[in-house]
Amino acid sequence: MALLKQWRDKAYSQTEDKGKLQKLWQAYFLKEKEIYRQLLKNPDEEVKGTVKELAEKYEVDIMTMTGFLDGINDSLVTGNDIENMEEDTEVSLKFDKISLYKNMVGAKADWLYNLEEWDDIFTPEEKEQYYKEQKRSTTYVREGRKIGRNDPCPCGSGKKYKQCCGK
Repeated sequence: MALLKQWRDKAYSQTEDKGKLQKLWQAYFLKEKEIYRQLLKNPDEEVKGTVKELAEKYEVDIMTMTGFLDGINDSLVTGNDIENMEEDTEVSLKFDKISLYKNMVGAKADWLYNLEEWDDIFTPEEKEQYYKEQKRSTTYVREGRKIGRNDPCPCGSGKKYKQCCGK
């Protein structure tokens, strides 16, 4: 079974005890934060290796590294084939700095986009600009006016919305 499926089955289990899942995610987020700290110290260096080698390098288990690779994949210069990934699959962690920062903002991962290592990569003005760009890109605008429950039904029946299509 591919590693990604194993990770997702474990991390997003519908049958697992909620407390156990919460502990899994708390532990994962701490390890994830430490990996990002190390990566952001040399943001232009391409880190490569097998999934197993990278897990050993960052002192995490294979499942944690799989989750990390799943999370960072959209921010990589060239995405890895995470769907078919096994322990001996060669992967790259070469990331696009702006994309990574924006994706962290989009994921509402303030423990990641507020890492002090970003201060050596972007100016405060750049971080603010990328933050705002990401927030604007995910702002939804509702089309038209909302139908009130006492307004005439838009279907044309002549009844109030609450007595017709709003039931």
